[in-house]
Amino acid sequence: MSDELTLLSEETARDARSYLGAVTEVASGSSPETAIPVLLLAVSQVSLAGARLGAITDVVPEDRFEADPGPEADVDPLRQGLANLFEGLDEYAHLVDPLVSLEVATGSLSNDLSEIASALAHGLQHVEAGRVTEALWWWQFSYLSSWGDSASRALRVLHTVLRHVRLDADEETVADAEFDALHP
Repeated sequence: MSDELTLLSEETARDARSYLGAVTEVASGSSPETAIPVLLLAVSQVSLAGARLGAITDVVPEDRFEADPGPEADVDPLRQGLANLFEGLDEYAHLVDPLVSLEVATGSLSNDLSEIASALAHGLQHVEAGRVTEALWWWQFSYLSSWGDSASRALRVLHTVLRHVRLDADEETVADAEFDALHP
């Protein structure tokens, strides 16, 4: 494997671990007040990792069939923790494929974040077993086929929630805060 692919695999593994740590911490519910900004940063960072994977030539695994990485990570507790945290905000509407139709579907932020976690964890299993090319192939394939779309939808929803939280303030409250800031 080339030095560039080795570096890419190391960076992607680092970003995957960082994402999994952040999402697990948020799903625990220990800091609900920082959940949206932390997830916005985590999804943005892992989206950059995915974009790097999508921008390179297809990674071809050494073997014709994917080696069994072992049991899949159980993301149901993560999904449930996120669903509890986002109760009332979890579901959203989106275009299924904005290039070919205007079909609208519903999505779930907790499902999207969990799908990303599952795909990243799957690739990390390959890394930990020493199958770095297999991990890169998996991350690239799954980014292009599933979790990249989930990440872009999640990013849009997280940004929208943050925008509403920060900008939809009551005018009187904003005026009082401005007055207090200008006249200590």
